Amino acid sequence: MRVLVTGVAGFIGSNVADALIARGDEVRGIDSFLDYYPRAVKERNLAGLKQAKGFEFHEQDLVRADLDALTAGCDAVLHLAAQAGVRASWGKDFRIYCDANILATQRLLEACAARRVRVVYSSSSSIYGDAPDFPTRETTLPRPISPYGVSKLAGEHLCRLYTQSYGLPTISLRYFTVYGPRQRPDMAFHRWLAATLSGEELLVFDDGAQTRDFTFVGDVVRANLMALEKGTPGAAYNIGGGSRVSVNHALELIGELSGKPVRVRRGDKQRGDVRDTHAAPDAAERELGWHPLTRLREGLAAELEWLRGEMAAR
Repeated sequence: MRVLVTGVAGFIGSNVADALIARGDEVRGIDSFLDYYPRAVKERNLAGLKQAKGFEFHEQDLVRADLDALTAGCDAVLHLAAQAGVRASWGKDFRIYCDANILATQRLLEACAARRVRVVYSSSSSIYGDAPDFPTRETTLPRPISPYGVSKLAGEHLCRLYTQSYGLPTISLRYFTVYGPRQRPDMAFHRWLAATLSGEELLVFDDGAQTRDFTFVGDVVRANLMALEKGTPGAAYNIGGGSRVSVNHALELIGELSGKPVRVRRGDKQRGDVRDTHAAPDAAERELGWHPLTRLREGLAAELEWLRGEMAAR
């Protein structure tokens, strides 16, 4: 296949592109290098891909790019490009989320509609907000509590609209707290692991009793590849790690795996942060044949090993 991967220089996008190249697909990657975190991090994510046969890269913004040209000849699109961050999505910066997460998605769907190119859209558990039921199923009414969650839900609605109105095969994947090698430097595990390795104090918002369904990036990559092959047009699937773990327990694991003391400083709960998440991935198991393979301990160990290498190379 020839697959267009948007957000290809990012955490998940680069891992997905690596997997596609490894199985023999051609990848056309696009990234605008949004300045949410340093460009140098994204360039390192791309370094191996740029040497790979079958990979081509375009530095463009989906809001302005000629998407008819970029989608020409492609069999499928994995749409991972987005402005990330729950806490940064409030105030005047919401305009960035409207452009990068909503308008960019609408433009991409328009370009794909005429060709009936299969689209897999990366959504988020943030669409659920403080869900009333655990584990949370796709039938739960989405009630996001952050502007970021609103923008990702808008993207899902657009995908479903284009499936219903144009027959465009779109599939949405709702990721639950993804972690692993290449994780963004602003994300919790990256910050906590780096602080612990450096012997520094780390910041934890709220009391640490809040829980998350942590999902390893390799399992997210597999979900994307399976959705390309088997996803039901118009459907949305929960992609979760398979267990609900407290932040405090995750910090204990970081201490055990690193062999270093974890020094914690507590901060106030932040606007838009949900208290608990826990995915019921029943639909993904039933329709895609997907289920998580990586437990938190081994996934954290993989991220720790990667981060040690990153820190040593600086």
